[in-house]
Amino acid sequence: MQLLLDLHPDAYPLSGYRRRQLLEWVFVHGAGDYAAMSNLPAGLREELAQEYTLDPFRKTETFRSSDGSVKYLFTLPDHRQMEAVYMPYLDRKTICVSTMVGCPAKCAFCATGALGFGRNLTAGEVVGQILAVARGEGLSPRDLRNLVFMGMGEPLLNYDATIQAARILLHPLALGMSKRRVTLSTVGLAKGIRRLALEEDLGIKLAISLHAPDEETRQRIIPTGNANSIDEIMASAREYQEVTGRRVTFEYAMLRGVNDSVWQAELLADLLRGLVSHVNLIPMNPWDGSGFEESTEAELQAFYDALERRGVEVSVRRSRGRDAGAACGQLALKNPGAVQAQPSA
Repeated sequence: MQLLLDLHPDAYPLSGYRRRQLLEWVFVHGAGDYAAMSNLPAGLREELAQEYTLDPFRKTETFRSSDGSVKYLFTLPDHRQMEAVYMPYLDRKTICVSTMVGCPAKCAFCATGALGFGRNLTAGEVVGQILAVARGEGLSPRDLRNLVFMGMGEPLLNYDATIQAARILLHPLALGMSKRRVTLSTVGLAKGIRRLALEEDLGIKLAISLHAPDEETRQRIIPTGNANSIDEIMASAREYQEVTGRRVTFEYAMLRGVNDSVWQAELLADLLRGLVSHVNLIPMNPWDGSGFEESTEAELQAFYDALERRGVEVSVRRSRGRDAGAACGQLALKNPGAVQAQPSA
């Protein structure tokens, strides 16, 4: 059977009024099964159930943080697993979704990278994370107004499914999200960034995980980084901004003694000259076996000050959910073997 959530809303089964009813049940009420769709005829619900699955997950587990964040661990029908994170704030509710099982980028300081790559998720498996989190938190899916593609995986290496998921998120009859509140985070794939700018007309926000302003350091902590030089990444960021008019965010994990020197802050400022940008300094979130330490507060402040003196818009992003293993760079399965698990017979 086909997963209903893989379909673009314009391609949903049924037509006219019935299609709108079906979309409302899925994306406004967050129905997890057809039986709940009380204003659809019983026979129609039976037909839909025979042709389309509605829930992409066979099991959902939650790990709650003292700060209110919640890590969701999803088991897929093929027994592979991945995660999403729900982050409630006073003025908004944000969800961080995955696009892959595991990740092939292998960033040395990231727990997800240490898992390796399992497989790409489908668009419906991405969208399904939002619906499942909404149900788990007792919300309408439309209450989740901020979304970041910053979970497991490199979104631009699962390009088609990520773009399809984004189009579903933005569609007025689906989740109706604002493009200003959807952010795609990439390790810096220049060709993918250019394609996103020139072909898609989505206008969503772009975040680039740079993490170092010099090639030697970047290739040390991002082994796959040699496929895209810093110069290529910066050129693609400028092109994205020129086409979309969007400010570009640069994510920068602060690793003690590795990328947190003042000279590196000054070099980063040079790279950003003439670009409307924002730098998020992210204290490194610990995980067993990483081999890295987070910068001290004094080192973080010195780096921040060096950027600010050079006119760079900068902030410190304190990750939420550390105690639940839900913070940036901590997403790792409770059962790592599930990355490579084979479907049961």
